[in-house]
Amino acid sequence: MKKFSILALAAVLVIALTVPAAALENEFGGYWRTRFVNQGHFSGESDDGTNLRRVDTRTRLYYTAKINDNLKFVNKFEMDAVWGQPGTYGRPDADVVAVEVKNSYADFNLGPVNLTVGVQPYALFRSFYIDTDASGIIARWKVLDNVVLAGSWLKNYEENTAGSNNSDVDAYTLSAGIWFSENISIKPSISYARSSDSSNFYAGLLANIAAGDLPYNLGQALDPAVSGLAGKGELELFTYGFDFDANFDNFGLWATLIGQTGEIENNFAGVSDIDLKGWLAAIGGNVALGPVDLHGEFFYSPGDDDADSDIDLFVAPNGSYYWAEIMGCGIFDNQTSAGSPYDHISNIWAANIGTTFKPADKLAVTVDLWYAQLDEDDVFGEDELGTELDVKVTYELVEGLNLDLVGAYLFAGDATSLDGDNDDDPYEIGARLSLSF
Repeated sequence: MKKFSILALAAVLVIALTVPAAALENEFGGYWRTRFVNQGHFSGESDDGTNLRRVDTRTRLYYTAKINDNLKFVNKFEMDAVWGQPGTYGRPDADVVAVEVKNSYADFNLGPVNLTVGVQPYALFRSFYIDTDASGIIARWKVLDNVVLAGSWLKNYEENTAGSNNSDVDAYTLSAGIWFSENISIKPSISYARSSDSSNFYAGLLANIAAGDLPYNLGQALDPAVSGLAGKGELELFTYGFDFDANFDNFGLWATLIGQTGEIENNFAGVSDIDLKGWLAAIGGNVALGPVDLHGEFFYSPGDDDADSDIDLFVAPNGSYYWAEIMGCGIFDNQTSAGSPYDHISNIWAANIGTTFKPADKLAVTVDLWYAQLDEDDVFGEDELGTELDVKVTYELVEGLNLDLVGAYLFAGDATSLDGDNDDDPYEIGARLSLSF
């Protein structure tokens, strides 16, 4: 993969440097950040190995070849380094291949339809369900001035074995964007994910859970349904819902409602199929009062209340919704506090109220208060994650270069722990320099 990344970067640079300028428009851009962070007690204990003090850097370079008015070739590359860490270019005197291909796709028009084909960004239901870069095709058709239809195919998993496609996982989505005015819109969607043999899908979920990339309660809910992977048959999952947005000069309102229905077939004799019945609801808004902006949000997704074949949890392995600094990834997404579902929202309700104050053109201060609780108790019988206070100060050091200073503290409940008994409150202090061009 690393060799492929270097070859891909070299290929687009060759295109940029060798194609005659008259035949091509070259567009360059990028993003850079360096973060300094100190995170402590994220497990609810004082000294257990989760305390983290480090500096890291991310660089993204964008290159788009605009070949004509109907065709573009879009590429985005990413380089990550932890200062001083072996295996990254942050280590002194180390030559490391560390270029990742984030996006590489063709963007072209066929009459009234725009298509993007390749590795590209996917987002659905305000990132609660999907927020990832993946291989696939998206088609968009502007039917009317206020109506856009879209369809997509996302390749979630490829078996990559000759003569066998049973374990492939594919997702197909139909969406619409309807604008009632320039300020008010609704975006309904329905997505269908399918696999003839869901063993790899199920194994991938459990592997992600073990790696800390998905909430453990999803594994708790799935595991009692069947003891082995060989019994998993056909997977069918329908996810449907809408995003609503209303944005005006001095206030805004948004809402998302998602439901799921589906089944994982079970081939073990006498064991029921797994029924998927998750859902999620979220609402938020803001009011601008001169230099002060008041904002808030609330989201809820049920837990699974018993060890049966009905899975009430919202299943979104490609979702990534950032919320609080400590419980929900925030600016420093190295880890989240114990017991939290991270950026995969399930078995939780959370409420936020906050304000952003701009005392000067280059200065903004944001204060947020979050409260979060598990919908169903964890294995220790606890449900309270706690109350979190986040403070962020943003200042433009020079034009185009921003400095964010962040302080966060979680007044933790006993669900923020590894044993059902919280001993120490998590905290976070950090700074981020960032620029875009």
